Amino acid sequence: MQWLPPGAFQDQVAVVTGGGTGLGLEISRGLASSGARVVIASRNAAHHAALIDEAREKGWRVEAEVLDVREERLVRACAERVVERHGRVDLLVNNAAGNFVCPAERLSANAWRAVLGIVLDGTFFCSQAFGRTMIRQGSGRVLNVVATYAWTGMPGVVHSASAKAGVLAMTRTLAVEWARHGIRVNAIAPGPFQSDGARENLWPDPEVERSIRAKIPLGRFATREEVAGHCLYLLSSACDYVTGECLVVDGGASLGQGMWQPGERFTRKRIQEPG
Repeated sequence: MQWLPPGAFQDQVAVVTGGGTGLGLEISRGLASSGARVVIASRNAAHHAALIDEAREKGWRVEAEVLDVREERLVRACAERVVERHGRVDLLVNNAAGNFVCPAERLSANAWRAVLGIVLDGTFFCSQAFGRTMIRQGSGRVLNVVATYAWTGMPGVVHSASAKAGVLAMTRTLAVEWARHGIRVNAIAPGPFQSDGARENLWPDPEVERSIRAKIPLGRFATREEVAGHCLYLLSSACDYVTGECLVVDGGASLGQGMWQPGERFTRKRIQEPG
């Protein structure tokens, strides 16, 4: 990801939730390779090992926190530890998420609460805890990962769609509230991209994967590196005059598909005029 100048995040302190796997891992790699001190935070310590090992080999500054973002007291304690070690927090990426396909009428209360807790509660708890430090220092950048179905809706993911819609509203609200403190808050809405979690939970069957790909005008899924590159752009100084926005990176999948296929020809029937 050489989209930004080398050292674009030199010595900045970045916190990435869910930063050891999937998109979060690529964002963390991009930040670390550009000079940032990166703190990855997720519930499963095993998810941290790969990036910690890679960082050791490449000389990146990466550390990990075991954190359940659904627990406000744990988030607050994590923020205090990060600030105690580094003195500041410049970047926060709210990437931790949970999702799976389930018809609304079969969705259990526990499943509903689990996804809302990670996505909506977790994003707010992290934004509030780390945002307080950003307010004190008079600067900061927050990036929230949402999805286009936050505004279009999508069958089978009522829990995630509702949570992401809340995060999008939160993004725009905090952008206005915190602008006076020098804090930018933006969101990114990726379309389908390959990851272990997506393959297991969203398109475990090859036929389903082909069907989803067929609905994308550009005809393919994104790579994690592509999506992460756009995330880094939104976090960088290149976007210092952008706040409260949501960048869609989905190959045109959320655009209207129309009633006929591009390139298709059809013949109109002439309407006979009376008389």
